[in-house]
Amino acid sequence: MADIDTPDTQMLIADMGRRARAAATVLAALPSPAKAAALRFAAAAIRESQDAILAANAEDMTSGKANGLSDAMLDRLLLDAKRVEGMAAGIEAVAGLEDPVGSVLDERTRPNGLVLKRVRVPIGVIGIIYESRPNVTADAGALCLMSGNAAILRGGSEAIRSNRAVHAALVQGLVSAGAPADAIQLVPVIDRAAVGAMLTAEGLIDMVVPRGGKGLVARVQAEARVPVLAHLDGINHTYVDRAADPEMARHLAVNAKMRRTGICGSTETLLIDRGFADPKPILAALADAGCELRGDAEIQALDSRVRAVTDADWDTEYLDAILSVKRVDGVDAAIAHIAAHGSHHTDAILTEDAETAARFLNTVDSAIVMWNASTQFADGGEFGLGAEIGISTGRLHARGPVALEGLTTYKWLVLGTGQARP
Repeated sequence: MADIDTPDTQMLIADMGRRARAAATVLAALPSPAKAAALRFAAAAIRESQDAILAANAEDMTSGKANGLSDAMLDRLLLDAKRVEGMAAGIEAVAGLEDPVGSVLDERTRPNGLVLKRVRVPIGVIGIIYESRPNVTADAGALCLMSGNAAILRGGSEAIRSNRAVHAALVQGLVSAGAPADAIQLVPVIDRAAVGAMLTAEGLIDMVVPRGGKGLVARVQAEARVPVLAHLDGINHTYVDRAADPEMARHLAVNAKMRRTGICGSTETLLIDRGFADPKPILAALADAGCELRGDAEIQALDSRVRAVTDADWDTEYLDAILSVKRVDGVDAAIAHIAAHGSHHTDAILTEDAETAARFLNTVDSAIVMWNASTQFADGGEFGLGAEIGISTGRLHARGPVALEGLTTYKWLVLGTGQARP
């Protein structure tokens, strides 16, 4: 499909940024009920536009197949009536969440009578760069609006028709509710230069969130001159402690890897304490479920289906039905392996020993650390946050699933009665 003609993507993004900044000023002062109403109108418009959205998606799917997209990419791209309804329901779920804007984080009165309040406020203009999934257009737009931010969305070329149809419905809903149309903008070109223009739009875009493959995220982190909220890899671990319940360990190991292998919360390395009595049922259950296991000679001796592991495997995010397996000498060795090879995303311990669990939870430096639970729960919806705009593995601002609260910052309000500093 031909790109929309634009002589200068820098000028395009600059214009979108200025319009977004104006819309953000309006949104920052919009009461919570008004923002929620705008989102409910947008959800209704998504449902009313289902036929147009599905027709646009069918064209993207045809192009995707012709261009050799992988089955996994095509699955992410595909929309059907159930997924369109899921988008609409997701927007309504965001509309029902508590608005963080205006909440008082801290309040104190100084000896001189000054009253100080730390209050949540929107970040401003959020740029979201993503691939494949048209539902991100709806999720990201809804989260930004409810948190009082304007959004500039740049989807992948493979989903351009779908994204345009979803975006048109969102804007229709916003306008019907009296919200500014520029609150949610979609970059109308597939020129990759638009990504570069967004990454260098200092003063116009306040934060960029990349959602996609490792190549996209790496480019954003390398080139951005505006703050980035992202994670690069999801090299997640599940550690089976010697005190783990055998049946729970078998069930959770399979779920953590095989429920959905292509999501960032999938376990990529299984660590098993040498003190755990019988790891064979866990390996057998994984192999029987269609998982390719990779391990050293010690692991291979436990199941003939295990293939040889390489050093690179410990640092690989497979996003596939492949799992590296290693036996370790206790929780400290597991923690050391995670520190050496993990990506600070999600790591879990399976154990009935509360003291061992506490050591793991307090020592592992990841955005999400779990006890007796599947790493597949690393998701904003499962955390009760509604949709998520992404998962952050950084140490500044937000960490873990980022939803409404993660899209806000704060400012100090100082209330005086005439105090002058001596």
